[in-house]
This record gives sequence, C-alpha cells and structure tokens, in this order.
Amino acid sequence: MRIDIISIFPEYFAPLGVSLIGKARERGILDVHLHQLRDWAHDVHRTVDDTPYGGGPGMVMKPEPWGEAIDAVLAADQDARPRIIVPTPSGVPFTQRLAMEYAAEPWLLFTPARYEGIDSRVMAEYGSRLRVDEVSIGDYVLAGGEAAVLVMVEAVGRLLPGVLGNARSAVDDSFAPGEMENLLEGPVYTKPPEWRGHEVPEILLSGHHGKIARWRRDEALRRTARNRAELLAALDPATLDKHDRRLLAELGLLP
Repeated sequence: MRIDIISIFPEYFAPLGVSLIGKARERGILDVHLHQLRDWAHDVHRTVDDTPYGGGPGMVMKPEPWGEAIDAVLAADQDARPRIIVPTPSGVPFTQRLAMEYAAEPWLLFTPARYEGIDSRVMAEYGSRLRVDEVSIGDYVLAGGEAAVLVMVEAVGRLLPGVLGNARSAVDDSFAPGEMENLLEGPVYTKPPEWRGHEVPEILLSGHHGKIARWRRDEALRRTARNRAELLAALDPATLDKHDRRLLAELGLLP
C-alpha cells in the first residue's frame, strides 16, 4: 500500500518509523511519502493560510498550495488514483470497519489541516473525480489533523497482510466484524498466574478451549455493557445465542 501525507508538519510523523508500522515500511508492505505543504507556497513567507470570508475567528488554509500539492502527488502515478482522506471533527466516524475498507485500497492520500481547516473548494475540486472522505476520530477538536492521521495509518496499517505476527489478532479485536462487531474485547492476562495477590481467572488455566471461548465472550458482553452500553443496541439478534441472552438479561440489557 502507498500512503501520501501532505502537512505543514511532516516531522510529526516520525512515529511511523517505529514499531509495527516501521517494520512494515522496512519490509516494503507500506510505502509512506511525506510532503511539506509549504513547498507549494510561493511568497517569501511561504504562507498557507488567510482570513476567512464572512469573518470569524481563526484562519483558513488557502486553496492554491493545497491544489498544487495534491496535483504533484497525483502526478506520481498517472495510471492510479488515491483515495483522499480529510481528517476533520465534522467528518464521518472512523471505525474498525472503515479501517478494513481502507486497508483494501492500494493508495491513500491524507490531507491533515491546521487552523480552521482547508478552503472547501479544494475538496469540491477533487471530489468531482476522486473518492474524498471527511473522517473524524472522535467528538473533540485537536490543534491539527496530524494526530488523527497517525491514528488512522496505524489502524489501517496493522490490517495489511504480513504486518501482524498473528493474523488472528485482528479478528479478535474490539469492533472487528464478525463475533466482535459492536463488542469490546474483554480483559487479558499473561504469566505469572499470581501477581500481588491478583490471580488469573482459573478458567484461563484450564486448557478447555470451549469454556475459555465462552468466558471471553461473556467478559466482552460485560465490558461492553459497563463501558459502552449503547453498542449493545446495535447487536444483530441473530448473533446472540441463549447464553448471550441470559447474560444480557441478568445485566438488565437486551438489544
């Protein structure tokens, strides 16, 4: 997969050189290209923002440098087109399902903004011929979109074939489509079996895979009920067995 990121702070993305994503880049699974937006600003101050039409606080990122920067990225491969992702608190929620959708794309272009955002004409221009997604990582506002890009690249990158040591890890994630959709992953444990008076649940030491799977499912339901009860309303009733229904009834929560 190729990923391009245009930003006034390309140095922000140093973390993409470490851990799983860094190793994926070293092995050629992930090809990341960073671009300094100011390279396409032609005045002496390399200006990329101006006051908003209609008044109001803050500044808006100018269309000219963004247009030239995106055009330059598109020129890198005339036969392919990236999917453009615009991080913004006013976008659609970024979910595990959307991460999986992006992981199936050959090329992603991220355009993290600063100030009050990018002049809306930029995405109108490219949205007429490319897939442009406005995406939010949560109901809060950051100083810029770079942190959101780091979140999305890691979420997408770890889903690429060969990135995770055990492909099953992604299947068991919280929110993963299938058994874990709309559920949070339950608690996890490792050695030693006792630490500071806290013992690992006996069932996990039993070696009984069926009972362990049932316990993990129960704990996922309990944690979801405790931390994100609204997710249970979205559970597909067809995915619930009698044990699930009994447990949810005990918790006073039935979808």
